[in-house]
Amino acid sequence: MLFTNNVTTISLLGFPNLQNFTFPFFSLLVLIFCGTISGNLLFVVLYLVSKTLQSPMYFFITQLSLCDLLLTTDIVPVLLHTVLYGGSTITLIGCITQFSFFAISESSECLLLSVMSYDRYVAICNPLHYHCIMNHAFYVTSANVLWLLGFMMMLMDVISMCNLHFCGPHVIDHFYCDFEPIMQLSCSDTSIIHTQVLILGTFVVLMPFLVIVTSYVYIAITILKIPSTTGRHKAFSTCSSHLIVVSIFYGTLIMVYMFPTRGQSMTLSKVLSLMYTVLTPLLNPIIYTLRKKDFKETFYKFKHIL
Repeated sequence: MLFTNNVTTISLLGFPNLQNFTFPFFSLLVLIFCGTISGNLLFVVLYLVSKTLQSPMYFFITQLSLCDLLLTTDIVPVLLHTVLYGGSTITLIGCITQFSFFAISESSECLLLSVMSYDRYVAICNPLHYHCIMNHAFYVTSANVLWLLGFMMMLMDVISMCNLHFCGPHVIDHFYCDFEPIMQLSCSDTSIIHTQVLILGTFVVLMPFLVIVTSYVYIAITILKIPSTTGRHKAFSTCSSHLIVVSIFYGTLIMVYMFPTRGQSMTLSKVLSLMYTVLTPLLNPIIYTLRKKDFKETFYKFKHIL
């Protein structure tokens, strides 16, 4: 079990070859961290205080902001310490805990993006029944279910991890505790947990992706049938923000996990992971706020009140 392992502390190497770029890189990460926290918190606060934003679309965007806040607060503080001091030491329990919150955030976001694509599908392909289908009970229940599923999948992975024996090495050549680096510390047979993660990954990543693709195929067919150019542009603009977020999220996900890099390409792997864990949570609120007129109007009203 977890408390009888030879490994009790782990060294995260982070980015050991920064040299003269340590302070600029650290400063950039601090700015991104502050921007991510403030941007996503702003979205949550404006949704809670504004009546004009009380719609399924903004509710789901708020849930996306919560995912990004969880991911950022889980990964970036340790990353900042690692960059500033040229490495970081974390306990094995702390490492698995970091992975736990990371897994909840990412699995919930995958499921959330699929529900958001269904919301856009109903809005464009079945607009007359939108408010009947996407009612308050449906979108609140769906959010509770996806968070619960994310937690349950994380719990299954963590329970399996805690039954492994960790005997070394004591070093992870990365800036956070991801699944595969943790597995490399174990001297137990990890084939069962790898199979388990593959099955769960199919459910939480592949199936939502298929839902998203199917939704947008129907959306594209419906938009192409609209006779006027103005109508097609208006219909596309209602789902363009979500499509951009999905492309960035799954694009980085595929690059990091479907095309793993080893050896001399470890630096590239870390850079891609930075995009996935640090940059994407910053971009999500920016993409949505820039393209949503309702949000801009609410923000200006809130700004004048302050």
